[in-house]
Amino acid sequence: MSSQELPRGEEKAVAVRSMFDKIAPRYDIVNRIMTFRMDVGWRKRTVRDLHLPKHAMVLDLACGTGDLCLDLEKAELRPLGMDLSWGMLVAARTASPLVHADALRLPVSTQSVDGVTCGFALRNFTALPPFFAELARVIKPGGRIALLEVDQPPNRFLRWGHGIYFGKVVPFIGGLLSDRSAYQYLPKSVAYLPPEAELLAIIEQAGFTQVTKRRLNGGIAQLLTATRS
Repeated sequence: MSSQELPRGEEKAVAVRSMFDKIAPRYDIVNRIMTFRMDVGWRKRTVRDLHLPKHAMVLDLACGTGDLCLDLEKAELRPLGMDLSWGMLVAARTASPLVHADALRLPVSTQSVDGVTCGFALRNFTALPPFFAELARVIKPGGRIALLEVDQPPNRFLRWGHGIYFGKVVPFIGGLLSDRSAYQYLPKSVAYLPPEAELLAIIEQAGFTQVTKRRLNGGIAQLLTATRS
């Protein structure tokens, strides 16, 4: 996948699932190293910006090994983790209930949850409009979403340095500690994300208001929040 054109459609779903199954055992330690533990603070900010009351039910989609589930638990929320990768679910470190599921076809009743979180997975879904439509279906009116994703800094000098780090250093670290091809794919996968204005418009058109993007650490990550209308 590292030397080929980025996959699309069902081919992408199969490739992404296989890739995350492969890197699951060392996924957390690689994340901590390559983000200098900034990912820990980003997840805490994600949970905080949900602005949901205690004991609210929150779906954590593409939950991976359960990092966000742990933070949701600490905030006294009720997380339900879902992921398409069996490998990630097997490696999960959370006591929260976990479900093997496709984020585009959630096994959840309409208007049955208070919120949704998702960490670094938007660019791995086969299509974003159906994803946000599915979120709008399952979230109660007034419910919240908080979606964490990578980004590119608006400052050209930061963007240049980030491009070198994300494109060269991250694959090198990933190759040493895990699977090189996976960590070559991840920097390239940013190309799946639509431009900022288009992404925010997709969220709003799906049925959300108060759509907000916050740049984190100079714009190397982004936090998207919105309220179900």
